[in-house]
Amino acid sequence: MGNYVVKPPVEIKQDDRLSIFLGGSIEMGKAEDWQSRLANDLSEYSDKIMLINPRRDDWDSSWVQDPTKGTKFHEQVDWELKGQLRHSDICVYYFSPETKSPITLMELGMMGTIDPYNVIVCCPKEFYRYGNVVMFCKEIGVEYCESYEDFLEAIKTMIITP
Repeated sequence: MGNYVVKPPVEIKQDDRLSIFLGGSIEMGKAEDWQSRLANDLSEYSDKIMLINPRRDDWDSSWVQDPTKGTKFHEQVDWELKGQLRHSDICVYYFSPETKSPITLMELGMMGTIDPYNVIVCCPKEFYRYGNVVMFCKEIGVEYCESYEDFLEAIKTMIITP
């Protein structure tokens, strides 16, 4: 997938490309690796975009939820927050029906209220909080899609529309 995909713990270095944060379901073992699928589907734009993918290759589920600076948990969450708040032009969020995705719900709430016109959501009807997600998106003006295919097209439109 080339150098247009940045994953933790690699430092995010912005350049003149459009940066897209890939927020959404991970829950190792439950959610499909939709981030890799999206990176592959957007490869034709690799010279125009940088994908900020929080799916860490060396993730260890035994890491304690310790927000103390210097812990692996802190490093990961700090990387994700900075990726969304400081380094992304667009944030996209994918809700996999097989997951609960509480962090993604929180991130959508955060970025949706900060910059709703640069957020795109994919939330299939089968997601357990579909109604909440759709009503939130409609209320604040976030674009949402129910299918991956529509999600992909919405992202492509953001890439090619200055």
